[in-house]
This record gives sequence, C-alpha cells and structure tokens, in this order.
Amino acid sequence: MAGAVCRKVLVSGRVQGVFYRGWTCREAAELGVSGWVRNLRDGRVEALLCGPALAVDTLIARMHEGPGAARVEAVAVEDVPAGEENDLPRGFVQRPTV
Repeated sequence: MAGAVCRKVLVSGRVQGVFYRGWTCREAAELGVSGWVRNLRDGRVEALLCGPALAVDTLIARMHEGPGAARVEAVAVEDVPAGEENDLPRGFVQRPTV
C-alpha cells in the first residue's frame, strides 16, 4: 500500500482501567488502521499502528487525549519496519497484558 507506515506508540499516564485499549480499537477501526494495543505491566499502554500515514498520524493525535477518563501524560512514537517481526493481524486487535 503506497504511503503506508508502521509506528510503535507508548502511552503514559492514567491509561489503564479507563477503557483506553477498547477506545483505541474503535478509533483504529474507524480510521482503517491495522495493528494491536495492549497494557504493559508498568502501567503504560503500547500499540502498533500500521496503515496510510494520514490515518496513523490521526490516530496518534487522538491518542494524546484518549477516552474521557484517561489522563495522558506522554506519547512516545517510533517508526518501525512492517514485517514478520510485528506479527500484524487483519484489522486491529486488543492483546493480553505483557
């Protein structure tokens, strides 16, 4: 897909127990972004976002706010190559905590 990118995102703040992962899945589906989202044991949320650059960047911008109960303190973004290592699902999925 022309113009496609993959970005790993780490979100810090009050982002667990506030429907952040479910909200991310819904937003990703609306934008046509593929990938996954999961909680980390340290309290952050991690996501892999792949798709058209504009859609991925729009989702990242929305992730700075998150759902209403979230209090996002920081969003770190890293470009990553698309490939087997990222184990991309079809669509967007919520993964177990790691």
